Amino acid sequence: MPIILNRSPAFYNSGIKAKLPLKHVVANAVNVSSCIFTETNLRLLQSFLKILFLSFCILCTAGRVNAQLTIKGTVFDSSKKNYVEAVRVESTGGRYAVTDSMGRYVITVAENDSLRFIYLNKPTQKFIVKDIPNINQFDISLHVNVKSRYSILKEVVVYSRHYREDSIENRQVYGDIYNFRKPTIRTSVSPGGAVGADVNEIINMFRFKRNKQLKRFQARLEQQEQDKFVSYRFNKKFVGRITQLQGAELDSFMVRYTPSYEFASMADEITFNKYILNASYAFKIELLKQDAKK
Repeated sequence: MPIILNRSPAFYNSGIKAKLPLKHVVANAVNVSSCIFTETNLRLLQSFLKILFLSFCILCTAGRVNAQLTIKGTVFDSSKKNYVEAVRVESTGGRYAVTDSMGRYVITVAENDSLRFIYLNKPTQKFIVKDIPNINQFDISLHVNVKSRYSILKEVVVYSRHYREDSIENRQVYGDIYNFRKPTIRTSVSPGGAVGADVNEIINMFRFKRNKQLKRFQARLEQQEQDKFVSYRFNKKFVGRITQLQGAELDSFMVRYTPSYEFASMADEITFNKYILNASYAFKIELLKQDAKK
């Protein structure tokens, strides 16, 4: 069979025994390529949209899991009247806080964390963060009895109990003021699980007058609480028994040698008694000098 060479703008189709123009074939080839190209792009676009959607879902899920929450509260003993100091508050996320002299703590945790409280190396059960009803006042009571190291005399014990009760009641009444923090941009989680900025916090950031008033009120309440603590520990009956002062001399001594809150809250029984005793010696020497001048 002879080989036919294509030397014209047409070619030989052995199937239909006819000569087709080359331009028709080229046009058809172009149309087929266009269809293939369009279908390929569509598949790529669908794949890209699927990947984008999955990435968005993963980011939203990660946002929910990593949402940061601030939990605040107070730790009491079994009587629910005495604060427990130096309690370690740990989260499963690795963060921790320690309660202060008023039993208060503040800790930032993730939404999927759990908390536990450790006192004298004894941990409590774990509390799931999602199940905490009020993260701004998560108060707990430990199964321990904490005796005040300042209860030297029976009268002082009674004083201490009243002071504790007044302090607890005051903090319950003015809880929002004591727990006030300068507004900042924080994330919040809606009931549906969406993560976003806390609108109320953003609005409060620009309420400058309100923030200043609340801050001043908070400082005044804290100062009053500190003054009451000093007064209950540095009281007339107790100071009078140590110094043997009475009447106007005792009143003058109480005003002149009232200790600071930092010293009154940190000093142990022996240190505090020595302070009063040494101050009384100095005060009596001054009285003798004044009498000598007369």
